[in-house]
Amino acid sequence: MAEYFMNREQKFKIYVVEDDAWYRELLVHMASLNPDFEVKSFSCAKDFLKALNENPDVVSLDFLLPDMEGIQILQQIKRYNPEIEVIIVSKQDKIETALELVKAGAYDYLTKSPDTNERYINTLNNIFKNRSLKTQISRLEKEVTKKYSFENAIIGNSPSIKKTFDLMEKAANTGITVLITGETGTGKELVAKSIHFNSARSKEPLVTINMAAIPHELAESELFGHEKGSFTGAVGQRIGKFEQAKGGTIFLDEIAEMDLNLQAKLLRVLQEKELVRVGGEKTIKIDCRIIAATNKDLMEEVKKGNFREDLYYRLYGLTIELPPLRTRENDIILIAKHFMNNFCKENNMAAAVLSKSAQQKLLQHPFPGNIRELKSCIELAVVMCNNSQIEDSDIQFNSNFSIKALLTEEKKLAEYEKEIIRHFLEKYNHNIITVADKLGIGKSTIYRLLKEEPEFFNHVDR
Repeated sequence: MAEYFMNREQKFKIYVVEDDAWYRELLVHMASLNPDFEVKSFSCAKDFLKALNENPDVVSLDFLLPDMEGIQILQQIKRYNPEIEVIIVSKQDKIETALELVKAGAYDYLTKSPDTNERYINTLNNIFKNRSLKTQISRLEKEVTKKYSFENAIIGNSPSIKKTFDLMEKAANTGITVLITGETGTGKELVAKSIHFNSARSKEPLVTINMAAIPHELAESELFGHEKGSFTGAVGQRIGKFEQAKGGTIFLDEIAEMDLNLQAKLLRVLQEKELVRVGGEKTIKIDCRIIAATNKDLMEEVKKGNFREDLYYRLYGLTIELPPLRTRENDIILIAKHFMNNFCKENNMAAAVLSKSAQQKLLQHPFPGNIRELKSCIELAVVMCNNSQIEDSDIQFNSNFSIKALLTEEKKLAEYEKEIIRHFLEKYNHNIITVADKLGIGKSTIYRLLKEEPEFFNHVDR
């Protein structure tokens, strides 16, 4: 029944149940002073109960009705929908009766007296404010969940990303520890957020900590907290990230950057599910789901002695390896259009169009910075283009050519030759003479490639 309040847009409904005609009209009048309220009245319990399926927000109920006792009506209301608030308004002023009704679920108990009018209005307004806040929170929770649904958070339909969606769903449906791996810029934090907001812990905190961004001497305090006076500068008690994540999820990003001493302490916390703050003695139980991420090969780090093997196996639950953007086929264009449309909306710009030549240029780039690089590239292109049409000349890449990114995929030497020549053609405005001179090759080599695969090179000045 709670969903009822989240999805409707009609006014706040108040039903007044009172057998005294004069007093009934008074209560109706007071409630109707608020334009957000829709008020309906009943003179007996029988008529009111027939209308209970209309789901009022609040029932103003006289305790002493001729055809049924107030406690019986209250119980029926709460059995039907516990979200309906009930205010008892009665001549009965016995404390025992009021306590009994409040225990049975009444929101408030008001006795009929000269000051009842003001209390009655205040009570209705308080319920309205609380209900509006709950509705707003529920709406925001739904928006967050929708934003971080797998398909909304991670754009693409390539086989590799569909496999990622499948693993994310398995992770969200369980409490298993998750290790997310992948190159910088592939969207590891987005995956962590999506898993959390689609899990049973979604209403609890998601606490993120980037181990690479914290000085080693402060990392233990950040993770586990500290007591006042435990070290120079500890002027007060600090609650660490693990305690902040109680009931929710802690996301340990760049886990490979954690020093070995802290790794040993983290291992104990994960094994015992408890911690002791720096400078403290009290053992504190923890309850949070662990998601870790790294752009390094953790097993390789173990072999080098940089990462504890026992911690590695403790974190090695469900591993999600995010594919680099250059291997995701036409996902590049889907993601580019997504960033392009979002940027235009956020900046109140006319919708942009990505030309075929621009798309081809994007598909030919290795994207060493992955999705993060693509986003920056597209946003700049939207700003630079004319008449909302993005051409290949509007697409600008970082001039520092990444050999490491180029060599990530194993290719034949001839294929690498094409990649390198194409890069320098773009860098030097497709001037074949200049490129041949820079690479120390003959112009005939470039012309041969153009003749063999003309579609591979675009807008080359022959």
